[in-house]
Amino acid sequence: MAKPNDLDSLEQEIEVTRERLAGTIDQLVYRASPKTIARREIASIKAVYVDLAGRPRTDNMLKTAGAVVGFVTVVLVIRKLAR
Repeated sequence: MAKPNDLDSLEQEIEVTRERLAGTIDQLVYRASPKTIARREIASIKAVYVDLAGRPRTDNMLKTAGAVVGFVTVVLVIRKLAR
């Protein structure tokens, strides 16, 4: 038979574990929410084009613009050759 101190200790451990699990579940729910995911993705995309001081990162903007121009050029050439 367990002693009263052992039972009290066990109950405290169970309560601490419950609280820890509840916190973990809350964190998972927050991380998995669509709004949180969208905010995180927007922040990561923004970080590519704006530095921490809020200044535009023109090197990355120029790379993206070049890629878009290149893609459009390829599509137009393919369409012209297909005629």
